[in-house]
Amino acid sequence: MDHAAIEIANLSFRYPDGHLALDDISLHIAPGEKVALVGPNGSGKSTLLLHLNGVLRAQSGTVVVEGEPLTDATIGRIRAWIGMTFQNPDDQLFSPRVRQDVAFGPLHMGLQEAEVDARVTQALAAVGLSDFADRISFHLSVGEKKRVALATVLSMAPRILVLDEPTSGLDPRARRSLIELLKTFTDKTIVVSTHDIRLAYELCSRAVVLDSGRVVADGPAERLLTDADLMERHGLETPW
Repeated sequence: MDHAAIEIANLSFRYPDGHLALDDISLHIAPGEKVALVGPNGSGKSTLLLHLNGVLRAQSGTVVVEGEPLTDATIGRIRAWIGMTFQNPDDQLFSPRVRQDVAFGPLHMGLQEAEVDARVTQALAAVGLSDFADRISFHLSVGEKKRVALATVLSMAPRILVLDEPTSGLDPRARRSLIELLKTFTDKTIVVSTHDIRLAYELCSRAVVLDSGRVVADGPAERLLTDADLMERHGLETPW
């Protein structure tokens, strides 16, 4: 029986200060689907992403990844299946050299040195940074750091890419370059949280609009993201 890449049912989450960040969220994401989560600040996008690999845990409802319910017993496997990049790449890069950052995940998966080296080479090539292995991470531009952060998750061969504001802080050239790169991952399930509506329109076939912790619209990206009334009601802009 085919299963969803991600199945979220009646998910709710309240922060310790009482703020209800997610309110009865249900989503079905098929394997290979490209889904944009859009919404104003505070709508719950990042909170939802952090539930996908168990950084935050559901207070009610369920999260199922590749047919496996997210539990204490399955969280290790699920984190290997989901490659997540954060809005600020400095939250992911902590080694002196690029090579060490990209090798970190495969090393902790217990892979042999030759396999680790092969994965590092392949991941850096995939993000267009083959010559950067010995560069110092902290000396890179924001755009280069975002690519290295993406390489750190690609080196673990994830089934699903989860990207939080991948184009934030990028200049126009770096932004365009990253969008074109993400378009090449045709075999991956991608969930992207973004304020960059043009990115969402170009990359994703489906858009989910969140506001105040609830799904207020879910449908074809081409239709929803060009609906000026819908976008304006939820503090967003159309792609152009």
